[in-house]
Amino acid sequence: MTLRLTRRLAMSAATVALMTAGAAFGASHEEMVTLRMSTPASETDQRSVALEEVFAPAVAEFATYEPHYNGSLIAQGSELEAIASGDLEMSIASAQELAQYFPEFSIFATGYVHQSAEHQVAVFNDALMDPFKQKVEDELGVKLLAVMYLGKRHVNLRQCRDELDVQTPEDLAGVNLRMPGTDAWQFLGEALGANPTPMAFTEVYTALQTGSVDGQDNPLPTVVDAKFYEVTCQIALTAHLVDLNYIAFSKEVWDGLSEEQQQAVSEAAVAAADSARAKQLELEAELVSFLEEEGLEIYEPDRAAFRSHVQEQYQGSRFAESWPEGVLEEINALGE
Repeated sequence: MTLRLTRRLAMSAATVALMTAGAAFGASHEEMVTLRMSTPASETDQRSVALEEVFAPAVAEFATYEPHYNGSLIAQGSELEAIASGDLEMSIASAQELAQYFPEFSIFATGYVHQSAEHQVAVFNDALMDPFKQKVEDELGVKLLAVMYLGKRHVNLRQCRDELDVQTPEDLAGVNLRMPGTDAWQFLGEALGANPTPMAFTEVYTALQTGSVDGQDNPLPTVVDAKFYEVTCQIALTAHLVDLNYIAFSKEVWDGLSEEQQQAVSEAAVAAADSARAKQLELEAELVSFLEEEGLEIYEPDRAAFRSHVQEQYQGSRFAESWPEGVLEEINALGE
């Protein structure tokens, strides 16, 4: 269901105070802006750490950064609406969440649209993103400041390579691959060439152990955290989804800042995203070595074959109906 929120929502008392406080960097304590961040992530998440260690100090002369973790302030999935209504200043929003308001954002949550962490940044900074960003500002009152890298999802299988060597989508034919249960995730599983099997995350370890499913897809940190490596034999580094979040900021608060403060906020958000991205990439590299030491076979299949096949499945599907004409081609070109 597509939702539409207008910009005629009442501003919160905090926002009114901000707009009347003045824009000087040397503001008094009473004039400091409070930037409440609500996120479902934990305080040890790379995104959370980067915002506290990089973003907060960079804006400390005029703003107090106040993070709230594990959905403790605003329920997960309600953060954007809270920003629009003036009840929140910042959040970390996914493309999937934005697609609930603006269906065209589903393109950024689609298999093989983003090719790498660097490609994500190139897409976000390109002019093709301007209409997307502007629509979110105009109709939701949310400004997207930077893109944060979450990691790449890969195919993780029980079978070893001498039984099943995955190089192209054809090699996944008949493989029961656990995927999240929504239609979009199931479609992605089919597009990869597998037989997608919906299943709660809490059931995946046992299903892999017993052979109820042949594999699952997740980023490497999840494979380690959930100990899926104990009951699987190989990981094909398909990188079929390079996942992301956007740093979302209240447009009302933004409009109340001076140009110097706006620049400071923008640069701080980009610096925090850069820091989190570097640490996540480093972690992924370290985990490859760890998983190999645990006995898993890890290799890169023919990603070009996977990308071509997956994008062909999306073209003409109902999932692509809302995508602006030509945007997928522009995104692909930025990765070449």
